[in-house]
Amino acid sequence: MKIPYHKGFMEFDETLFGNLGTTQLHAGMGFRDLPQAAEEIRRSLANPIGSRRLSEIARGRKRMLVLTSDHTRPMPSRLTMPLLLEEARTHNAEIEVRILIATGCHRPDSDEEMLEKFGPELLRTEKFINHDCHDPHLMSDMGRLPSGGELRLNSLVEWADLIVAEGFIEPHFFAGFSGGRKSILPGIADEKTVYSNHCAGFISSDTARAGRLKNNPIHQDMLFASKAAGLAFILNVVLDSGKNIRRAFAGHPEKAHAAGCNYVSESATIKAVAADIILTSNGGYPLDQNLYQAVKGMTAAEACVNPGGVIIMVSACSDGVGGENFYRWMADGETPGAVLAAIEGRQPHETTADQWQAQILARILTKHKVILVGAMLDSATVEMMHMMHAPDIGSALRRALGMTRENASILVIPNGVDVIMETS
Repeated sequence: MKIPYHKGFMEFDETLFGNLGTTQLHAGMGFRDLPQAAEEIRRSLANPIGSRRLSEIARGRKRMLVLTSDHTRPMPSRLTMPLLLEEARTHNAEIEVRILIATGCHRPDSDEEMLEKFGPELLRTEKFINHDCHDPHLMSDMGRLPSGGELRLNSLVEWADLIVAEGFIEPHFFAGFSGGRKSILPGIADEKTVYSNHCAGFISSDTARAGRLKNNPIHQDMLFASKAAGLAFILNVVLDSGKNIRRAFAGHPEKAHAAGCNYVSESATIKAVAADIILTSNGGYPLDQNLYQAVKGMTAAEACVNPGGVIIMVSACSDGVGGENFYRWMADGETPGAVLAAIEGRQPHETTADQWQAQILARILTKHKVILVGAMLDSATVEMMHMMHAPDIGSALRRALGMTRENASILVIPNGVDVIMETS
C-alpha cells in the first residue's frame, strides 16, 4: 500500500496486518476523469459565478493587487496565475499589477520556493511581495471584526483599486474550507488580527470544524474581512489526489467560493468508521513539509479513532516543526492536558502565535497516542512534543499494535486533509 509522503509515497506491506481487518477510506476526489486543466481555468474565467468577467471589471482600473498562496499550499500558480493575469489585461494592458503572497503568519517564501511555485517567467515579468504580518508599519486599520478584534490588513489593499485572489478549496480543520476569504484573513492580516480570529474560544467551537461554514465564528470573521478589504474577484481551484486541477470556480468572492465548497463537500464527505489504529497522512508535499501542518491531517483521524486508540501520521516534515512558538507550547507543557488547559483559559486578547495549532494537537493527545512517521524530523523533537516517532510505517504499526487491544482494527485514510468526516 502507498501513502503520500514528501514528493512521492511511503510503502508498506499491508498483508502483514491483513488478519486485523484493515479498512481504507478515500474521498471521492481524484477518482474520476480529469478535464484539461488550462481549458477548465479558461472556462471558469469566461463563465464567472455571480459576477462580470474579470476582463470587464478591470476596465479603467489603474492598480490591481493579486493575492496568492504561499509555499505551504499546493496551488498550481504556474498555470493559474498567467491565465488570471491574461484575463485581467484583456482590455487593460497597462494596469499596474502587484502580486502579494498571502503568508498569513507563516514565514516568507524563499527565492527557491517562489521559483518552484511560480516559475522563472512570472518572477521575471511580475512584481512579487511577501506579506509580513509582524510589521505593523505595513498595515492599515480596517475597522473591527464581528468578534470584536481589530481588523488590520496589508496596506496594499488601499494602494489597489482592484483586488483579486487565487487559491484552492479543500476541507479546513477549523475554518470549514480553505480558499475564498482566507486569502484576506489570515492571508494578508496583521498578526494580532489573526490571533483574535484564531482565539481559544473559537477553536473550541463545535462549529469550527472541517466542512462547516454555518455558524462558524472563524469563517464569519474571515468573510467580514474579505468584504472590508474589497476583494472583488476570485479564481479558486479544486485539486485531485495527485494535486492536479479538477475543477475551477471563478467570480464573486462569496458566491464562487460557496459553489466550490459545495462541490468539495459532495466529493469529500465520507462516513466515519471507528477503528483502534488510524493510519493517515497530510497528502504529501507541500502540506506535509512541517509538523505544524500535519496537525490538519490528524483531525480526520481524530474523528474516527476509538477512545485510547493510536493515530499514525505519515509526514515528512522536511521543513521541521514549522514554528518555534508551536514547539514551545507543546514542549514546555508537562502534559498535553496541561497545555490544553493553559490555552483554553486564555482570553482572545491573550492569544499568542501558533496557540491554535498547539490547542488542537493537545486536544488530540489528551485522548489518543500519536506516532509520527518520517525520516526528516529527529525523534527527540517529536518526543518533546508528547508524540512518538517511527522511521517507517511498519515500525509504527508494530508499535501501535503493542499499545492497543488484541485483534485491533486498523483504518487507513490515505490523505487526511482531503476528507470531511461525517460522524452522525
